[in-house]
Amino acid sequence: MAEEAEIDYSLNNPDTLTKYKTAAQISHKVLQAVTGWCVEGATILSLCQKGDSLLEEETAKVYKGKKVSKGVAHPTTVSPTSFITPYTPLSTDTEEAAVALKPGDVIKIQLGAQIDGFGAIVCDTIVIPSAKNENERPTEAESNLILATYWANELLLRLLLPPGLLATGSDEEKQKAAAEKPVTQSKITNLLQKVAASYDCNIVESTTSWLFERNEIEGKKKIVLAPGEGVKGEGIPEVGEVWGVEVGLSLGTGKVKTLENRPTLHRRTTTTYALKRPTARQILSEIKQKFGTFPFSLRQLEDERAAKMGVVECVRGNVLRQYEVVGDRDGEAVARLFTTIEEGLNQIHVAITKNGLTRLAAPPVPDLVKYRTEKKITDGEILKILERPLSKAGGSKNKNKKKKKKSAAKKAAVEEEEEESSDEE
Repeated sequence: MAEEAEIDYSLNNPDTLTKYKTAAQISHKVLQAVTGWCVEGATILSLCQKGDSLLEEETAKVYKGKKVSKGVAHPTTVSPTSFITPYTPLSTDTEEAAVALKPGDVIKIQLGAQIDGFGAIVCDTIVIPSAKNENERPTEAESNLILATYWANELLLRLLLPPGLLATGSDEEKQKAAAEKPVTQSKITNLLQKVAASYDCNIVESTTSWLFERNEIEGKKKIVLAPGEGVKGEGIPEVGEVWGVEVGLSLGTGKVKTLENRPTLHRRTTTTYALKRPTARQILSEIKQKFGTFPFSLRQLEDERAAKMGVVECVRGNVLRQYEVVGDRDGEAVARLFTTIEEGLNQIHVAITKNGLTRLAAPPVPDLVKYRTEKKITDGEILKILERPLSKAGGSKNKNKKKKKKSAAKKAAVEEEEEESSDEE
């Protein structure tokens, strides 16, 4: 224990960032695979099972022969159109196990790997094409939702950067920029809602981003967008931190409701409780050994039927946290992105360092030309923020040119979406 206490698990230790990045590479690979498997007729259960198998297979390939815990940081979940929270059905719930993807479904895929307790979680949203016409374009409403979520996410990441971190100019100008107050959480919500409104969408109520730590994906600080009654955020991102950044938008009002589907996603708490039932004690022991304090699905346990019974006392005794299945109150389509970021910093996984924000695990950039719409962002303040870089430029002149070109393209993409759509038509 004394030896473990001496280990520096912060981002100051290069091994920490290496483990985050290794986990992120695995998460990206599995996300890409699951996305490819999401076709008309595929069952949600089979997608989740195949995703978890691949996560375990890939994590087994790294850090071989070392005393390092590794595995699933978040089970593969596939949430249907109006579902907001991660969803993963059980094989023993026959009706839910048979649910298959349909053309036009707006699907949220979330998953993650962890190496030595450093988790990299990612979520992306896709629209399921028709098997008869794979080249069929999404509807305008679907396009609005995907584009709004993408741009809201890009805006949020820039708003999370500490003031003055990337400031240029004289020392006096840099000091002035660093002295500015961080953007408040209410201001963040207001700006993101403007992006959402530009595409006739709304922020999903109480969408939350968390500080990540070793073996902890819900740390002491959090940012809450469009907070519901009695909910508020705490703290701001700082240099040297890793965050799980989430953006959720809805074609409805953004208000939520608890669905009738069985909650299958759980996570162990730090609470100790004298469990009475043998089944409860047995599954808790298995959970500690397999998942630590990371989220898991009941279908990942050895005996799914016993798990459904044993989990009841564990939840009642607050030994396990149960994640309810939550959906859009209006039954409208919802899109979510989750990034793990490093501060230098993105349910996206990001890290924040003195050089800016690093996307550790992030969803792919959508094909902006594919999603046709007449809507666009016109707010000058937002367009100006979107032009900001996320990190300091480095490397060769060619790399710098590419970065400048990419940054400038963000504004152009927003302003030219309507023209591109008209040309294609």
